[in-house]
Amino acid sequence: MDEFEASTVFHLPQREVYDLLFDFHRFQRHVDYLDTARVRGDGVGARFRVVASWWRLSTTLRGRVTDVDPPERIDWTLTNDADATGYWSVEPAPGAADGPATRLRLVARLDGDSVDVSGYGPRFGPSVSLDWVLGKIAPLAAREGERLLRNLVVELEGERRPVEIEVHTLPDAAESTE
Repeated sequence: MDEFEASTVFHLPQREVYDLLFDFHRFQRHVDYLDTARVRGDGVGARFRVVASWWRLSTTLRGRVTDVDPPERIDWTLTNDADATGYWSVEPAPGAADGPATRLRLVARLDGDSVDVSGYGPRFGPSVSLDWVLGKIAPLAAREGERLLRNLVVELEGERRPVEIEVHTLPDAAESTE
């Protein structure tokens, strides 16, 4: 089971950061490779759909919210093509000099053996392995995630500032590409 964990701090109250996680259309405006991002419902049982594409690869992730503890945590699971679960944690952080601060943490776990890649083989040919593709996508996803967070900080806080993203755990495939 591969795990990814990363976090950053917003200079906003905890509830505002929590509410941001259900505002998927906002993400789409800030990420080049995100074609659509939608959520239906609120709280436990809410369903989400994210369509992303890059190079010859396009994928749709579908999932649902499995548990919530407002304004501190949202648990989720993917419901197609892979055994993946995770959660968003929204924690008070040591205060910024001029107001509240909240740490947003993403923890995602993926069973790599459960990923259904049967539809992708013809796009890449027999000489391209899934590990090679994941090795190319992992750094791209990290850059896009960082860009998303920087842009959300500007949008929500009203000004540009340095945004530090702490990566606590990387999956094996991402570690091998550095």
